[in-house]
Amino acid sequence: ADTACKNRPLDLVFIIDSSRSVRPEEFEKVKTFLSEMIDTLDVGERTTRVAVMNYASTVKVEFPLRTYFDKASLKEAVAHIEPLSAGTMTGLAIQTAMDEVFTEEMGARPASFNIPKVVIVVTDGRPQDQVQDVAASARTAGIEIYAVGVDRADMQSLRIMASEPLDEHVFYVETYGVIEKLTARFRETFCAVNVCALGSHGCQQVCVTNGASYLCDCYQGYTLNPDKRTCSAVDMCAPGRHECDQICESHNGSYVCDCYEGYTLNPDRKTCSAMDMCAPGRHDCAQVCLSNDGSYSCSCYEGYTLNPDKKTCS
Repeated sequence: ADTACKNRPLDLVFIIDSSRSVRPEEFEKVKTFLSEMIDTLDVGERTTRVAVMNYASTVKVEFPLRTYFDKASLKEAVAHIEPLSAGTMTGLAIQTAMDEVFTEEMGARPASFNIPKVVIVVTDGRPQDQVQDVAASARTAGIEIYAVGVDRADMQSLRIMASEPLDEHVFYVETYGVIEKLTARFRETFCAVNVCALGSHGCQQVCVTNGASYLCDCYQGYTLNPDKRTCSAVDMCAPGRHECDQICESHNGSYVCDCYEGYTLNPDRKTCSAMDMCAPGRHDCAQVCLSNDGSYSCSCYEGYTLNPDKKTCS
């Protein structure tokens, strides 16, 4: 399953609560959760980019999306994050993500790339600021929000924050000690199952992933049969399909060009030029060779006559 299931590319921002209510050993559990999440992701500059923000009464961007493109560096950076202590300014944290993290300067991909922008908020408290409007404007801006509540977290606030459908975006765990069990849930959520990699698709030649499904296709020179799985060779020499000047030879879904006798194939492998059939060694005329557009005829000197074999003279 590991090879067949790669998470789809994301611009992913973790927003973690480190207010006074989160004890140091609990904060370490959050960091373990982040590291394990990073392990499940297909991290890279062209795949999933990860940023981490830390908040209490202030907000700190620990590192933006543009900084680390490999798992080892990300996990090393996560290990060095320190808690901030007082306050729970969740709204401010989400606003900062919009203003400062989901920007092209800080490593977010342009909208034209269609890379999902995803936030995972991990908190154990009730926001001390207005979350509703900020979360709504973030969602309107195309940011998908997952809310993870731990222990004393206010469920109503989580639901106000999260994207629809809520049952897929709001998670709750009783303690920080079991937060790691969410890793598998997120792995499934972010997993784009590559049906083509599973090898159970039944396409004869080419399998093309299409969202969670797939389509069959054929190599050049073949066409998909009505069963949408198997392929048949196209007659590449049918009129209008090839670019041969004189002779087209169909060849296993492709074609090669050739020329009539007395012509030679030019370097473009398509057009033909008339050969000088009267060049020494090319003809079998006894006396005179007359070249004629890729062919030749024989003749004789004055005082001789051409024999019935059209080659020798008497």
